[in-house]
Parts: sequence; C-alpha cells; structure tokens
Amino acid sequence: MLKQASIIDDSQALEHAMATLAAAMADISRVKILCALMDGRAWTATELSVVAEVSSSTTSAHLARLVSGNLLTCLSQGRHRYYRLSSREVAELLEKVMGISWQSASSAKITTPSSLRLARTCYDHLAGEVAVNIYGAMLAQEWLAEDGSAITAKGLQQFALSGITLNPQARRKKCSACLDWSERRFHLGGEAGAAFFAHCEQQQWITRTAGYREVGITLTGKRAINKIFGILIS
Repeated sequence: MLKQASIIDDSQALEHAMATLAAAMADISRVKILCALMDGRAWTATELSVVAEVSSSTTSAHLARLVSGNLLTCLSQGRHRYYRLSSREVAELLEKVMGISWQSASSAKITTPSSLRLARTCYDHLAGEVAVNIYGAMLAQEWLAEDGSAITAKGLQQFALSGITLNPQARRKKCSACLDWSERRFHLGGEAGAAFFAHCEQQQWITRTAGYREVGITLTGKRAINKIFGILIS
C-alpha cells in the first residue's frame, strides 16, 4: 500500500508541475517574451516590455512568473538585470510548441514574415529555409547519418577542414535533427548545429538583427554557402 501511495503521490506531483508549466506559458504577453528570447541572448526587462507591448510593472510580473516556472533565469550584472531562457531544453520545447501550434492553426490566419522564414535563430543554431537546405545538403554529401542522429567520419573531416570546432566534452547530443516549425522539415541542431552557427558568425557569413530572431546572410555568406553546399540564396 505504501508503494502504491508513493506512486500516486509522484504522479500527482508530476501532473501538478505540468499544469503549472502550461499555466506559466498561457498568456500572450509571456509567449511574446519567450519567443523573443529564442534568439539565445539575454534581454533586459525594459527591452522585453517593448516586445510584450505591456507596461514595465506588468512585464515584471510576467517575468517573475516565468522565472518561478523555471522557463527563464535572471542574471544580475551591475545595476542591470538580464533575462534569458533557462536552458536549451526550454528552447526545444518552445520550438516544438510552435510547430504544433502552426499545424493546429489555419494557414489563412497565420503567415510567417519572409525575412523570418528565410533565416532565424533557434536558440543557439540556425533555423529557417536556409538552414533546412543546408541540412539537406549535409545529408546528400554524407556529412550526417540518414536520420541526422550522428556526424559521419566524412562529416567530422569536413567540419575540421571548414574550421568548425566541435566541443569533445559537450554533454548535449553531438548532432540532432531539429524540426523547423515554418518549413516542416529538419535543420541541424545539437552541438554540431551550435558550432556551425558560431562559425557562421565568426566568418561573418551572417548578421544578427538586434532584438529580433531574424538572421541576415551576407554576400560572403551566400558565396560560401553556395561553394560548400551548392545552395543559391537570392
């Protein structure tokens, strides 16, 4: 009886935790804050109040709710306080929710801005049409396993030749196929996705729009991506 009671208690605790998490996300202003933080950077409460289109006091209440729900973490630096997603797992959850929400909504009611659809951040890796095409090219060139779950020996060699540094001690998955919510196909996630994104920034192949998830592809980036992956970007 004690064992059964323990199982029931654990189940109820889990159900309560899930309901609390869902409730923390169940507000349009908080959703706007979470989506903005999908760019992987830390934002101030003032910046997030502009995104959420609510007053500073209301934003503070929303942020407190998101922090208590373990969706955000608060960082203090001098007199400033910054907020960011608490983990990559939260970013992955949001990306999945976006995909499910897109499928549930009428395509006539929701349209994705072309700039956001072309290229954007998915926390610490590249998403959008360009990212999906790069992932497809990596599969075609046998850089990745067929299911995207691993980097092949050829892929590791090509990453090294391209100057893309993978962290051998990373605790996250070396490589994963991340479902792109706007393209309905996969882009590169995991440590490989983050390393590739960092390389693109270092080589100035991409530019990030301050305060937004949109990513611009530079002329140098377009040429490099075309040379390496055979992808033409207009």
